Amino acid sequence: MIWYPYEQMKTMKEPYHIIDAEGVYLYTEERKMIDSVSSWWSVIHGYKHPVLTAAIKEQADRFSHVMLGGLTHEPVQKLSKKLEGFLPGDLDYCFFSDSGSVGVEVALKMALQYFVNKGELQRTKVLALTHAYHGDTFKTMEVGDDEDYHFILEAYGEKQDVIHIPTEIPALEEAFEKYHESLNCFIVEPLLQGAGGMRMYDVSFLQRARELCDQYGVLLIFDEVATGFGRTGNRFVADLVLPDILVLGKALTGGYIGHAVTVANHKVFDGFYSDDPDKALMHGPTFMGNALACSVALKSVELFEQEDYMSKIHRIEETNRREMEGFEDSRIEEIRIMGGCVCIEVKDAAVLKGYQQFAYERGVFARPFLKYLYAMVPYIITEEELVTVLNTMKEWFAKK
Repeated sequence: MIWYPYEQMKTMKEPYHIIDAEGVYLYTEERKMIDSVSSWWSVIHGYKHPVLTAAIKEQADRFSHVMLGGLTHEPVQKLSKKLEGFLPGDLDYCFFSDSGSVGVEVALKMALQYFVNKGELQRTKVLALTHAYHGDTFKTMEVGDDEDYHFILEAYGEKQDVIHIPTEIPALEEAFEKYHESLNCFIVEPLLQGAGGMRMYDVSFLQRARELCDQYGVLLIFDEVATGFGRTGNRFVADLVLPDILVLGKALTGGYIGHAVTVANHKVFDGFYSDDPDKALMHGPTFMGNALACSVALKSVELFEQEDYMSKIHRIEETNRREMEGFEDSRIEEIRIMGGCVCIEVKDAAVLKGYQQFAYERGVFARPFLKYLYAMVPYIITEEELVTVLNTMKEWFAKK
């Protein structure tokens, strides 16, 4: 029996059974529907893309996987070289893993060991944001701040080594003044906090964070697992403010296969580069640098560049703003739009009960959560298809 995610198995409704997928569409036996959430924000090129499918097939004909322990291969070398040139600044050192959560774990471990290697053993604390979500593994839950997902940690009592602050510059400055001697890193989902409620904030907060990290010698980590590859309307938020460590996942492979990368700058890498074996990063996911994943990720990045995906994303944002402009309902708290994301926050989560089936019957797959009805569509979506998604959202409020 399948144990499904984020569900009470005893009371969950039957999931939709997908038999095929192509472009922006998912197919069940009885209908096709636009995937308005890109399979948890990852399928940016749509389903069954011929270039990505061919990359997987061609690599599988050679070999699907070999470990990176004592071995290497062309796909991981090519992808690393591509990312070195594609990412901003001196984010040049790629450590691969098999999921976004693990990628964040690696980043947090890097930050801690960076200071251990320097002999600064007092730097055990992490600064993070309120409403943060960084994954469901244990350290990522700890730096997260969402009781709806991570209430299990209450069994351990109050967090000892994580400080959470809101996205307000005075709170940021106060935290650095108070804790800077014990901080090893500040980790953020930059500009857009996803699972914490599609919360959006200004780049000035990140600019000030960069200044304070430089002033006090703290590492800045951007978790761009969700925000990377254009979702905020920027290629990467790291293009605007440069972190010391960047984590990518989800859209890295175009949603074809699970994979992530934690990319460090020269300063961080040099903190491990030594004749002393005890200063090595002792981490090694079995499927890191998987050949299938690296092959499809390379093609995904090339498609993003060659087909001017930033223009596609800007058109999506323009359509979102045009279609949602002036839309109001007494049950709506706020409508937020940024890049490839539109979110309707309602005042009471009960308002969204039944929306998923309502959307399904109108040819749209959606997955609202808590008080948030949102869309993060594949970037290849047509304007007509996107309007269908947005109209379905608006019709839900009109019908009640």
